[in-house]
Amino acid sequence: MAKSSVSTTNACKLCRPLGACLAFRGIEGSMVLLHGSQGCSTYMRRYISGHFREPVDIASSALSETQAVYGGAANLKQGIRNVVAKYAPAVLGVATTCLTETIGDNIGMIIAELLEEEPELREIEIIPVSTPSYSGSHMDGFRDSCIAILERLAVPREKTGAINLFPGFISAADIRHLKEIMEDFKTPGIILPDISQTLDGVIDGGYRRIPPGGTSMPAIARTARSACSIEFNVVSPASQSAAALLESRHDIPGERLPIPIGIRNCDLFFQTLAKVTLQPVPARYKEERGRLLDAMVDAHKYLFGKKAVVYGDADFVLALTSFLIDVGVSPVVCATGDGNREFISRISQTAAVAGIQPLILKDTDFDEISERARETGSELLIGSSKGNHIARRLGIPLLRVGYPIHDRIGGQRLLHIGYRGTMNLLDQLTNMLIAREQDELGYGYSYM
Repeated sequence: MAKSSVSTTNACKLCRPLGACLAFRGIEGSMVLLHGSQGCSTYMRRYISGHFREPVDIASSALSETQAVYGGAANLKQGIRNVVAKYAPAVLGVATTCLTETIGDNIGMIIAELLEEEPELREIEIIPVSTPSYSGSHMDGFRDSCIAILERLAVPREKTGAINLFPGFISAADIRHLKEIMEDFKTPGIILPDISQTLDGVIDGGYRRIPPGGTSMPAIARTARSACSIEFNVVSPASQSAAALLESRHDIPGERLPIPIGIRNCDLFFQTLAKVTLQPVPARYKEERGRLLDAMVDAHKYLFGKKAVVYGDADFVLALTSFLIDVGVSPVVCATGDGNREFISRISQTAAVAGIQPLILKDTDFDEISERARETGSELLIGSSKGNHIARRLGIPLLRVGYPIHDRIGGQRLLHIGYRGTMNLLDQLTNMLIAREQDELGYGYSYM
């Protein structure tokens, strides 16, 4: 049945400039300035710190009604001056918002004028990116920012044996695990962006306006000299693929893979790593794979045939769909607030392995997800905290994964990827369903 409403109710996505803030947060010494009203930067700070539980500074050009009529060039120039004076960033990302896109401010031209007026600002890499909130999602802003960073900073010279890793927007724990994997493969890896420290920091006795960590500018420069690129991104077009950009401009071979969640996706990732590094898969990961298979057998009787709704970012939903099929759960609804034909095709191909035909929703909102969950008799939800109200309304459990997780702590420390992360998700999912069954029985502990 077609959706009758022509409006969006609680979209299953976040706004585009938020993705830019997240991407630049993974660059060493970087700061972000949003060209728009103060409310935009306040919203971004709240939404990022609510998940990561870290202080996040995001500057604003602070436009008012006057600038909405006459243009915000003066505010943007002064905002850049203020950020440079207060934070002394090495990289400054300047992202647009709905307001400045609507009035037509050309931030590239405004920045160029400022650099002519004040040449000393050329010492800072000021990188503009167009992120209108009314078009696309936070993942569009994230990927567009990564492209803008590479276009500005990647420098082709003599080749190295390093591997570029473009993981997309995954957790800080996932990034740390990727670093471990590259160390075990005895191959240098360049991860862009790297939020493992900047959005999951430590208490070291003092507050720093710009936290340590992130991908360094010299490392970004070397991405144009690496042996190859591996990117967790199979849904976005080539124009939003970091691997595709480096392949077309600098002849760096690229592999675009699904996020390695689930046994099949993890196998593909480790096989690809073995191929491009010319190294065998380390014994510890073979053991982790075997342990995961054993756990899948143990959990099968609790999971088989359960109906699930999975929602979130398109590539993340695709990976979770593969995971669910691996463990015997039927993903009856697969939903994303962005998505495209490739998303629909990939979900269909993944589900066809198990003879399943899920309802696939793109450009959707939580109102429609709720209705389809009810119609399909779904027994659980898998996705961010934004689905909490659906779970409560339908009386079914929610496995919180991905972003944002605002009503629990530790979202930044959730490990999703690899055999280890898949095991983590499997245990959480199985125990959630066991607890649910125990609650319905009316008594606590029993042999299950």
